[in-house]
Amino acid sequence: IRVQCFDDCLYLLDGRFNQLHTFCVDLVNLHHPQEIKNHGDLPNLKCFVLSCKETCGYDELILPLLYRMSNLEQLGLYMTISIDTRYNDGFIDGNHLKRNIINRMLRLNDFKFHICSCMFIHNQSHFSSTKDIQRTFIDFPVNNIISYVDYFPEAERSQCQIYSYPSLTPFYENITNSFPGGFFKYVRVVSLFDEHPFEHEFFLQIQRSFPFMEELSVFNCKSQNKKQSYESDNDNQNLPLIEYSLLNELAINTVHDDYIEQFLLNTKTYLQNNVFLYIEYESLQRVTHNFTREDTRINCMKINKLKLRGERICRNSSLQAYFPCAKICYPGQFFFE
Repeated sequence: IRVQCFDDCLYLLDGRFNQLHTFCVDLVNLHHPQEIKNHGDLPNLKCFVLSCKETCGYDELILPLLYRMSNLEQLGLYMTISIDTRYNDGFIDGNHLKRNIINRMLRLNDFKFHICSCMFIHNQSHFSSTKDIQRTFIDFPVNNIISYVDYFPEAERSQCQIYSYPSLTPFYENITNSFPGGFFKYVRVVSLFDEHPFEHEFFLQIQRSFPFMEELSVFNCKSQNKKQSYESDNDNQNLPLIEYSLLNELAINTVHDDYIEQFLLNTKTYLQNNVFLYIEYESLQRVTHNFTREDTRINCMKINKLKLRGERICRNSSLQAYFPCAKICYPGQFFFE
């Protein structure tokens, strides 16, 4: 089931469904509960799966909830965690999972997870490396674990991805150039972020790893390194075309112009019909040569909803003609069916 807040989750686990043995929940927002207490044993619960994109109360809310499930046999955790330095001085790693979950749940025999832990960088003297994190999984009871660490000095933050593979997660966030690849048939929502450029080959790898992706967000302000060499060699036509067969929502509103070209040029990308595009107006105007460019026109004709950032009212009559199938939404407006 999908619930809006942690209160809703606790309400369903307050004892009224005392015979409940399986509970799978997708949590939209993890806010501190306002009314319902997070206590009381849940001895009949055998299987619990929780997914939550943004988690600020992992130590205060999620762990105490798990400790109520004394007879749990199957557990799935899929979440992005903002590390609270009051409880942890490092990333969520294998040692943390053994100490705080596995060793406290004696009946647990099936544990699947995908956890991205994020921290701000504040004058630390030691930074965990990918090898440091991998060593914490040497004697882990789950065999195939993927882990890697990224540091973003400009944003002054860092992140660590750890997950059991093959993965059952419905989303994969903050993918960087460190992404090791793989096949993720359950993922529908993907976001990409890095302070190093994403090249065409990277997007090809993303498409192959997430063939059922429906929503994609890209955050990268660095220009592509290989773009100039492709253009000087007149090699654009030889690039493999990337086809997003199920993509219906694309957010490229915080990117360098190179990534707008990456998705709108019909020599690089094939979009299906009826795509919702979220983009910055001035960048779109530049890349499409004031809505006259021919090699971006085909993909723009496939957009059925266009949400513009930065331009409250567009007085350019060419915009609607360039997006003939699109409902156009400006800042402060909303789409109505």
